[in-house]
Amino acid sequence: MSQLKHPAQSMLENLNGFSVVIDAARERADIILDRPPFNIILMPQRDQLRLVFEALDEDPSVRVIVVRAAGEHFSSGGDIKGFMEASPEHVSKLAWNIAAPTRCSKPVIAANRGYCFGVGFELSLACDFRIASETTLYALPEQKLGQIPGSGGSARLQKMVGITRTKDIVMRSRRIPGKQAYDWGVATECVPDAELEAATDRLVDELRGFSPLAQRTAKKMLNDTEDSPLSIAIELEGHCYSRLRQSQDFKEGVEAFHGKRPPKFEGK
Repeated sequence: MSQLKHPAQSMLENLNGFSVVIDAARERADIILDRPPFNIILMPQRDQLRLVFEALDEDPSVRVIVVRAAGEHFSSGGDIKGFMEASPEHVSKLAWNIAAPTRCSKPVIAANRGYCFGVGFELSLACDFRIASETTLYALPEQKLGQIPGSGGSARLQKMVGITRTKDIVMRSRRIPGKQAYDWGVATECVPDAELEAATDRLVDELRGFSPLAQRTAKKMLNDTEDSPLSIAIELEGHCYSRLRQSQDFKEGVEAFHGKRPPKFEGK
């Protein structure tokens, strides 16, 4: 029998404009955008980012994923020339690729500073947590090019801040500072620029302290019920709660609580 090969495997061997660092001791993987000075995201990079998230989702040594960038800016957005050269079929996959952090079963943190425009903002919106430096500027500037956001940005933003604020950001290409994004509920935290790495480290360690199974369940439940009626959301929450009731992690959590000791979760 011939050995199975994935046609996309070669795409993971030469990452384009970013790197991946896995710290098994801290159960953490960092996806680091690294195309200075503005970390522009090219078309092939989008496909690679999706594949990296899928690979990390299957890696048992990784509990939490961080998306961050080298330098002063997270990303000024996509490669404009690449949009003109890409086929309609390729362009139709943009939102699917950038939604990879949402589909990933593990917690994903975006650490933002400086420019976080276009696809950089959309990628961050697809993550579970956004820690913004006070230098952060969020924007969806596509109107200046005669376009609209194409990777889920306006749709996700509207869920977070409502239609009035989304129209203000999208239709005027407005730049939103990190502090304002925090006040509006877009950013999870807003910290001084010098504290961004420390704040990210703290959140990673906090998330690692919870049951991996409960984290996966909570993320999927919240994603799945975002658009559902309240009655359906409550019903699904009940089913998820019931399943976790049978888990070893829940038993360990209860025993640790009564024993007044830290729990040792195994994700089972």
